[in-house]
Amino acid sequence: MTMRTVYVNGDYLPENEAKISIFDRAFLMGDGVYEVTSVLGGKLIDFEGHNRRLKRSLDELDMPHPAVLDDLLDIHRELVRVNEIEDGLVYLQITRGAPGDRDFAYPDPDTPPTVVLFTQSKPGLADNPVAKKGIKIITVEDLRWGRRDIKTTQLLYPSMGKMMAKKAGCDDAWMVQDGFVTEGTSNNAYIVKDGKIITRALSNDILHGITRAAVLRFAEEAQMQVEERNFSVEEAKDADEAFVTSASAFVMPVVEIDGVALGDGTPGAVATRLREIYIEESRKVAV
Repeated sequence: MTMRTVYVNGDYLPENEAKISIFDRAFLMGDGVYEVTSVLGGKLIDFEGHNRRLKRSLDELDMPHPAVLDDLLDIHRELVRVNEIEDGLVYLQITRGAPGDRDFAYPDPDTPPTVVLFTQSKPGLADNPVAKKGIKIITVEDLRWGRRDIKTTQLLYPSMGKMMAKKAGCDDAWMVQDGFVTEGTSNNAYIVKDGKIITRALSNDILHGITRAAVLRFAEEAQMQVEERNFSVEEAKDADEAFVTSASAFVMPVVEIDGVALGDGTPGAVATRLREIYIEESRKVAV
């Protein structure tokens, strides 16, 4: 494996030399936020959207904005360049820092944050063969905390959901609260019925997906009908098709829910077309 260059608190380092304190609050408390920005053709997709959401996450947690926020585009581009990323991802994490010892109380606001970025190479990201066959999902109870709109590093239960799906021979899981689907373990969830795209409205219950916003905008520009409302598991199983969206999967068709095939069990026309539109339009404005 090629040794990557990563970014840690102002320094570009070989990944095997990168270190943070054992007292870092993300390590001890999950007290950190993150973003993942896709790279296609060596350019960043939806960077400004991710940057805005990052700042919102910091604000919602009363976490000071580090000065490095002004330089994030340059840092992303430098990591893409030095690691020769054609298609892939840039992961960014900001934590409340390492005040020197473990304490539930927030440290002094002047405590330096921890800022980490690294890349992941994903050749052929836009041509993922999984999108041509679709994914199978299970549904699981949503046991996460109530502020899912903040993109925190608290990812234990989503990881458990993915492992539940894997154990069931499926690809992913949709979280369910009071009988209604909230979202996927790492993506926003949608169904399609009679040509209408249905997805849960924005609230504290789901992540305000950057890819979600772009896909819904493209759908409306293509004169597709969109309805933002709760939908039940039973309604999902009766849908004509379904899909998820995320920065790393773009638009990914869902072909089975809890063992029930949707439509003819292959990716639907709406999801397939939206994936094509999203990738095409995102490439045009990538930075």
